[in-house]
Amino acid sequence: MQNQNENYDVLTALYDTVVERRDNPQEKSYTCYLLNTGLDKILKKVGEECAETIIAAKNDSDSDLVGEISDLFYHIMVLMVKRGIPLEDVYAELDRRSLKSGNLKNFKQVDKNS
Repeated sequence: MQNQNENYDVLTALYDTVVERRDNPQEKSYTCYLLNTGLDKILKKVGEECAETIIAAKNDSDSDLVGEISDLFYHIMVLMVKRGIPLEDVYAELDRRSLKSGNLKNFKQVDKNS
């Protein structure tokens, strides 16, 4: 099993690869295709991968779910690079949120008979 720093390195490497493709386009690169096609195509792929992740989560195959989550991570990284969002900003926001406690939202009661 990999430690947390190795996982961080994998995400950083993925992000850096997407940046590299943006800065130095390569022929027949799917990443370059997405970045060149534009935001609408990237958003469509993010949406598709979200839906596929949801469906995989409802099924029994952990390996399928891991694959779909990985696809979603990849397409999110492409979106971040396209929009100029540094990975460090996401890590900083996650760190900020991890400091919160006791912030469970109160949910409204729904009358299931109506």
